[in-house]
Amino acid sequence: MSDSLSRYSAPLSRRSALRGLAGAAALAAVPGALTAACSSGDQGASSSSGGDSGGGNASGPITFGSNYSDAAPKGAFAALVDAATAKSGVKVTVNTVDHNTFQNNISNYLQGTPDDLATWFAGYRLQFFAAQNLLEPLDDVWGKIGGNFNDAAKSLSKGIDGKYYLVPIYNYPWVVFYNKSVFQQKGYTVPKTWDEFITLAKKMQADGLVPLAFAEKDGWPALGTFDILNLRINGYDYHIKLMKHEVPWTDKGVTAVFDKWRELMPYLQNGANGRIWQDAAKALENKQAGMMFQGSNQVAANYSAANLADLDFFPYPVINSEHGQDYMDAPTDGFMLPKKAKNKDAAKKILEYLGTGDAESTFLKTDQWDVGIANGLTAPTYNEIQKKSVQAISACKAVSQFMDRDTVPDMATAMIKLIQGFVDNPAPATVESLQKSAEDQAKTIFTA
Repeated sequence: MSDSLSRYSAPLSRRSALRGLAGAAALAAVPGALTAACSSGDQGASSSSGGDSGGGNASGPITFGSNYSDAAPKGAFAALVDAATAKSGVKVTVNTVDHNTFQNNISNYLQGTPDDLATWFAGYRLQFFAAQNLLEPLDDVWGKIGGNFNDAAKSLSKGIDGKYYLVPIYNYPWVVFYNKSVFQQKGYTVPKTWDEFITLAKKMQADGLVPLAFAEKDGWPALGTFDILNLRINGYDYHIKLMKHEVPWTDKGVTAVFDKWRELMPYLQNGANGRIWQDAAKALENKQAGMMFQGSNQVAANYSAANLADLDFFPYPVINSEHGQDYMDAPTDGFMLPKKAKNKDAAKKILEYLGTGDAESTFLKTDQWDVGIANGLTAPTYNEIQKKSVQAISACKAVSQFMDRDTVPDMATAMIKLIQGFVDNPAPATVESLQKSAEDQAKTIFTA
């Protein structure tokens, strides 16, 4: 990793910017409200891209690499691409790859023969690949779409060099999901504190339910549990400093996170390392489990249409009153242009449409789990989960982007393996060994 990246002070650490993005989501539910309320003074970025301006035939065709491999998001993305073709005249061929495979192979993909466009995420991972000169700057595109987004969305779409590299499309919250009918039938109440949470888990267990559906075969889901415990116990600033290795992994604050997690482990679904998250979500939907902590982008998207109205959620309970329920993971997804794309001119025409309220509205006609962030967005079909998601995100003082987006790729990969070891054996000795190994690896990764 370059020295400039290891010293980088991430825009995501600026609380006001992240809170602004949450506010954008809140206003997105009110058609027409966002343009006046959130639009910044400038109506876009400089028209200079600061990089290779492209090449290829501006009318296309192009290819679009997609990690929307599950049926529900795949359908929403297909509708979005069809609309983009209709608006731009550029024919698009979508190349879909399994979500985990796409993410794990992204570095080789970008260095090899990538598609003309690709789905990706805001956060450190975007900035990391931009810093490696693997992404095309999009300042010229943002010169046309800049007025469609508030300052927080703009910040999340930039690299460490201040240039734009992402066109965002939505975000979504990580919260605790449950079935309303189960809570009503059993007389359960939504817990506000950690003690209430553990008491409820014990009651569910006594009632023959798995208190919390849980899966970790894919590696990344448990990172979300670490994130929320860290945010609840130590706060947002601590979490971001840890992700940047400004706090050592051997710190007592990290120990406190795993101590709380150890307290929770008896109530998590057994055998998590051998289970994919889709199966855990089905355990919740089938009322075998009482709750599940994960993103609406996964849980709600995985529910059948017939059962979606029964689904509800609550923000993770309070652990440390100093931080309350002020923070959560609310990742932002979007689209990037690989540096090695063959038809950049046509790809940018597609991006110019994807960065509009109309594009987000089109996506949300099919998407029943994410929330849009563009100014002037008309959300035509927000269900109760989406409406509540808007409120939950906007209630936060700051939102993080998820561990595998807020830290460098090698560190995220290291933590996946270490946390899977913890899930298998959540003993104090495991935690001590995990922290030491994480710190040793961080020292190497962040100074390389």
